[in-house]
Amino acid sequence: MKVLVTERIAESGIEYLKNHAEVDFKLDLPRQELLEIIGDYDAIVVRSVTKVDKELISKGKNLKVIGRAGNGVDNIDLLAATEKGIIVVNTPEGNIISAAEHTIGLMLSIARNIPQAYNGAINGDFRRNEFKGVELNGKTVGIIGLGRIGSLVATRLAAFGMKVIAYDPYIPDSRFEKFGAKKVSFDELLSESDFITIHTPKTEETIDIISDEEFKKVKKGVRIVNCARGGLINEEALYNAVKEGIVAAAALDVFKVEPSYDREKQDFHNKLLELPNVVVTPHLGASTVEAQNNVGISVAKEVITALNGKLYGNIVNLPDIKADEFGELKPYMKLCEAMGALYYQINDDPASSVEVIFRGDISHHNTEVVTLHALKGLLRPALKEGISIVNARLRAKEMGIEVIEGKIEEIDHYSSLVTLKVTDTKGNVFKFSGTTYGDEIRIVEYLGHRVNFEPTEYMLFVRNKDIPGVIGHIGNVLGDFGINIASMHVSPNKNDGTALMIVNTDREIPNEAVESLNNLNSILRAKAVKNLI
Repeated sequence: MKVLVTERIAESGIEYLKNHAEVDFKLDLPRQELLEIIGDYDAIVVRSVTKVDKELISKGKNLKVIGRAGNGVDNIDLLAATEKGIIVVNTPEGNIISAAEHTIGLMLSIARNIPQAYNGAINGDFRRNEFKGVELNGKTVGIIGLGRIGSLVATRLAAFGMKVIAYDPYIPDSRFEKFGAKKVSFDELLSESDFITIHTPKTEETIDIISDEEFKKVKKGVRIVNCARGGLINEEALYNAVKEGIVAAAALDVFKVEPSYDREKQDFHNKLLELPNVVVTPHLGASTVEAQNNVGISVAKEVITALNGKLYGNIVNLPDIKADEFGELKPYMKLCEAMGALYYQINDDPASSVEVIFRGDISHHNTEVVTLHALKGLLRPALKEGISIVNARLRAKEMGIEVIEGKIEEIDHYSSLVTLKVTDTKGNVFKFSGTTYGDEIRIVEYLGHRVNFEPTEYMLFVRNKDIPGVIGHIGNVLGDFGINIASMHVSPNKNDGTALMIVNTDREIPNEAVESLNNLNSILRAKAVKNLI
């Protein structure tokens, strides 16, 4: 495996990558050179500067994983990555304490005019009245976004004696109670807060979440901190609000357009830097020794884990799954992918809907990733390449396939059972069911037949007349082509005098052998099936 690292991460992270893969550490790569070499790599590790956009992703013909050393992924085109089946991982926990502490540091800076006082002092100005500030104690702080970082900020500011209010429409009331924050509407937060700090991801919904209209609603003299993502506060609107005295002071660690880290290439211009009561830092939220070590080793582990096909951890474009749950679900992932792969090998008509039904113990788990494996198996024979569990649901939607997931607690005979029902465009239903015994997988129902077989790489499915001698005929034909039978399962149908025979072989069955079988009078239909696992 080859991994490209384009931005600086902790040495511990680099060493971990080198212990598991071939690593190229290339800082400040020119864009054109990056586009030319990305096709050689299985994974790329970035921070916030490298733009992993649609163009770069399209050039990454071998790219399987994109690692973001940090939380936000706004420099990564998630849709383009998902469409190509590329896993995107990040490290949301590694720098949260550093980011929370930096937020509070900036808040203290604009409350007590610390940067201005420092500049004054080193230039001989010790007039204390020029730098008079305000206390945090007794003030109201409004937190927009009560996630990982926002909640840390809430508990720490409560210790300063601040009244904490928060707005976050996506979290339960219990989280507000847990972190001692009063839940308010967005307008209430704007009008009541003496300090406002933002801790939301950058999405279409949150871009310019505070702009001209919002500044008309804030308390005059409010102080604002943005240590999250540039563009959450409209910078033109903030400039005007500071100039007009609506905002007493602002502190920014991020900008809508991030400046270059190379001073020789510096062409950054922003009017906010002209204002004496605006404090800025160069994206230092995660810049501590502890955070960099945490993020570096975390992103390295996430990338290697994903490259090895272990689908738990901080995968941005897959459903969340924990390591212990992954172990329990892994056999079912394999089972459902094998059952899904059966469909297009036994039926030529397109699928119109797929229903995945989980019964028994497995119904208590988060089974979305298992459903994705069923879709991957189903679509793999049709799409050949470019299909993975990351883009399986998207591909199914593009093909007009309705996906239904159901869960039923009650079950007979098995502790868990998964049923896959595929309906084609003519209304025909193809039904498969399976279960697991530890790590072993078994298909126990095949098109109405009760069976019990383990799907393997090379198989032969035969529907035949239930008469003596058929097994011998099949063995003779396969023997003529030098094919050994590894195992065989027969399931007769007493109602119509036919039987289903499932044969596992040691190698791929050529078309000529299948034709010979179909020419036998006792064979109704023979079909070779491969690559189920």
